[in-house]
Amino acid sequence: MKQRKTKLTSLMLLVLGFTLYLFINEPQSAYAMHIMEGFLPIGWAVFWWIVFLPFFLLGLRSLIKITKETPELKIMLGLAGAFTFVLSALKIPSVTGSSSHPTGTGLGAVMFGPLPMSVLGSIVLLFQAILLAHGGLTTLGANAFSMAVSGPIVGYFIYKSMMKTTGKQKWSIFTAAAIADLSTYVVTSVQLSLAFPAGYGGIAASFLKFGSIFAMTQIPLAISEGILTVLIWNWIGAYSPKELSILQRKMKGAQE
Repeated sequence: MKQRKTKLTSLMLLVLGFTLYLFINEPQSAYAMHIMEGFLPIGWAVFWWIVFLPFFLLGLRSLIKITKETPELKIMLGLAGAFTFVLSALKIPSVTGSSSHPTGTGLGAVMFGPLPMSVLGSIVLLFQAILLAHGGLTTLGANAFSMAVSGPIVGYFIYKSMMKTTGKQKWSIFTAAAIADLSTYVVTSVQLSLAFPAGYGGIAASFLKFGSIFAMTQIPLAISEGILTVLIWNWIGAYSPKELSILQRKMKGAQE
């Protein structure tokens, strides 16, 4: 047991160290994928905060329940949070002059269900906004709703549906992680198009513009994230079978 926890801790430290190295050495761009501070009109910023907060409170209650009933899964929660932090921090330049990145929320949604990810994902976004100037505080509600709420919900239901229809877990995990990533950008495109409808064509035209730009970089990233998520899942199965067994017995997510 102690050896497995040591290996999980080592993995978390490794991925966090890798992230810090990338941040120190990467060239800085003017914008990040997250909607930047002050970009949304105040009305829309408040609206998305109001929409997001109920999910955060439900997620907080879910996390408290998990840690009380199955304290041995705390390290797995940490792993899910670290995975989200690492992937969502890897900025890749986009054709717009901004950047795209994976989200990393699919793994946690598969493991614990979507509600805990509303808390883990929003904490990741808060750290990035304060420490790394990715996103912002006024736009945190919008960014958290797209990445920490919508993505995990879609990914979770994709995973459950595919497990029922195909029974192939790794394929289900790959698809869930990839679509959770893509759905985040679909929601972000909706948020931007609602706030900034096109002069000709309105919201629909604006959505097509934002969505098509994101798709150029995000589709390959989503596929890559799906593959990486399966690799991490295999690693967990190889080195932490006991924790994985607990997940499969008690959580709403990871079922065989």
